[in-house]
Amino acid sequence: MDKPWFVAVDVSKRHRLYDKVVHMTRKFYAHDEENTAHEGDLVQIVESRPISKTKRWALETIVEKRS
Repeated sequence: MDKPWFVAVDVSKRHRLYDKVVHMTRKFYAHDEENTAHEGDLVQIVESRPISKTKRWALETIVEKRS
């Protein structure tokens, strides 16, 4: 599988009641048609039509390349 990418979105927010910082990670499976992204890159994804069972997102741009 060379075209799908797993994109992790990390969110940190403060709990309303307990006033603790809660860290959440959400996974998105994105389609990369040109195979340009690599592990560790900062990317921008957009919602698209269903491409497979889990892929509902497409890679729009690569914001920051990491080597």
